[in-house]
Amino acid sequence: MTADERVAIDEPTHRLIPSRFPPIGAFDDVASPDDLAAVMELEGWTNDRLVAERLKRLPESEWVYGRANASVVMASFLHTPPTGLRFSSGALGAWYGAMRIETAVAEVGHHLRRELVASRMDRFTATYRAYGARLAGLYLDIRDVTSAPAGLYSSSDYGAAQAFGEAARARGEDGLFYASLGHRGGENICAYRPSKILDVTQAGHIELTIRRDGPIIARRLA
Repeated sequence: MTADERVAIDEPTHRLIPSRFPPIGAFDDVASPDDLAAVMELEGWTNDRLVAERLKRLPESEWVYGRANASVVMASFLHTPPTGLRFSSGALGAWYGAMRIETAVAEVGHHLRRELVASRMDRFTATYRAYGARLAGLYLDIRDVTSAPAGLYSSSDYGAAQAFGEAARARGEDGLFYASLGHRGGENICAYRPSKILDVTQAGHIELTIRRDGPIIARRLA
């Protein structure tokens, strides 16, 4: 693998989203950018200053609407933590997915456990909707942790990773294909272009139970 190798993602990817954030069906029937803007205003999305600013940063050609689970895709770019995630700053979100559902569970569980420790709780249970998606395009392959630029895989500081990711986004990369730190041998994708996130389908609900010590318990719900 070379430092600038790009690969296609040939298999379905997996993502978990908290069940408390339901999809908005109105997005699926939108026929134009103007209609999408109106729906987002009606749903209260653009009342949030950060969401409104992120929408302006996202090229209109990348707005997703008129297909199933369009709101799920758009939310990943517009509703993101102010401090950002590993390969995306708070200025604009990205779609994070995993090549296996087990990796998606481990990644979510890893972050939940950190929050659990910080909050001094002993146990936490939450329900997530599982989604599958097909990713078009080519993704910069940085899975080799040993040869990755310094700081990309830091477990405590996302500064270098965010700078790397935003530079990749700025030069037009579709996204990054990277190794999971939460699941040994797992692989993740960070996608920067909503238009490349296709065939998003819900695959049920998963209940995660996290404890300070011990394994993550995942249970599929009916």
